[in-house]
Amino acid sequence: MSLVHNERTKLTATYLNTAADGMVTAGVIAPLAAAAFGVSGASGHLPTLTLALGVLIFLFGSIALHAPARYVLKGLKP
Repeated sequence: MSLVHNERTKLTATYLNTAADGMVTAGVIAPLAAAAFGVSGASGHLPTLTLALGVLIFLFGSIALHAPARYVLKGLKP
């Protein structure tokens, strides 16, 4: 029973961590790369404060998903 439990626990942690990675990619790396290379979005250039605020929101959202993933792994059984 503990093997099945451990695999389900790891699957849950992986799901949360993958969602956290997606948030970093979509909300942190992509906007910063677009700003660095001068790529404008549909709404034109964003003010620096708006860009920074958006990046911070996605970064903290990613941490908010990664932290429970680490906590879930504490439930692994020997």
